[in-house]
Amino acid sequence: MIRSIEQINVHNRRILTRVDFNVPQDESGKITDDTRIRASIPTIKSIIDRGGIAVLMSHLGRPKGKVNPKYTLAPVAQALAELLGSTVHFASDCIGPNASSIVDQAKGGDVVLLENLRFHDGEEANDAAFVDALAQLGDAYCNDAFGTAHRAHASTEGVAHRFSDACAGLLLLREVEYLGTALANPKRPLVAVLGGSKISGKIDVITALMSKCDTILVGGGMMFTFYRAQGLEVGSSLVEADKIDLARALLEKADEMNVSLILPTDALVAREFSNDAQHHVSPVDEIAEGWMGLDIGPASIDTFTSVIQNAGTVVWNGPMGVFEFSNFAHGTRAIAEAMASATSTGAITIIGGGDSAAAISQFGLASNVTHVSTGGGASLEFLEGKTLPGVAALDR
Repeated sequence: MIRSIEQINVHNRRILTRVDFNVPQDESGKITDDTRIRASIPTIKSIIDRGGIAVLMSHLGRPKGKVNPKYTLAPVAQALAELLGSTVHFASDCIGPNASSIVDQAKGGDVVLLENLRFHDGEEANDAAFVDALAQLGDAYCNDAFGTAHRAHASTEGVAHRFSDACAGLLLLREVEYLGTALANPKRPLVAVLGGSKISGKIDVITALMSKCDTILVGGGMMFTFYRAQGLEVGSSLVEADKIDLARALLEKADEMNVSLILPTDALVAREFSNDAQHHVSPVDEIAEGWMGLDIGPASIDTFTSVIQNAGTVVWNGPMGVFEFSNFAHGTRAIAEAMASATSTGAITIIGGGDSAAAISQFGLASNVTHVSTGGGASLEFLEGKTLPGVAALDR
């Protein structure tokens, strides 16, 4: 059983809380998307509103075990303070004298943010001494960082075992509830929409979903590897040559399992990888040499939209095209709009993190679906049926 932060006595106790503040920043260090910070607010408020001390820890970027000012969490402390409307005490290290001093001075209702965990190589190594040093800063442990729950790191897995009071934050619980329910007891038909550039990153999830889904819609760059597996020419579109046999096997398995695996029938093709490139719609069996597919076409958009709008549950992971280019964002935008429309008529709609979450936020539709996951890799592994170390460590 995994307990919620709401079930833990926090009054005048230091609640060592793993959050995911790995947020994007511009070159000046300004945060460009504070979604992950906002997502942690309910758990932080649950602690401080009941008189607890929220001792927050996170990583940012990949400093590779060394102090790098580029990856300091100081700007995050400032952003969090503005969102909370109260002071956030910032420690210049995540362990050691400075961290201990600031945590020791904190009172019930205070928030402390520790410096980047990955300034120490003990974090990713799940080193016992580093785990012990972190554990000294708390009286209980809470994990609210679903986005890193698939990593067995010191702050996500190791430190959880040092506390009798270990629990999940409200965000992590929500992630597990929605992603778990979507697969274990879905409202049918259950539809998976899978995109992204490469089939190699989605092999396990496609295989796992075949035993659960009624329909799988495949778009994005990986669709061209499936076409090559069917003997089609795809011009200069992205193809993983070493995965063609695998794609063929997946198509055969879908037939065997009576799962409807639907590929686009047309594509928006361009002369080069550029937003301003010359482009036109082409049936997928007529893509000319020298042209590359950068989005799904209008007929495919209509087909995919119809399937989504008739679904009971939809899980979406991966864009349909190069949505960063406005001329090739139509397919991805259409999926986002179809998800929002399906939600309004009672479907359960889940965005599986990563680029899909970025896309639906870019289109202003994040609040129009049931759930947007904060974890890219974690949500994929969860959908694959894998055990997430950061979640398993909380199960008592």
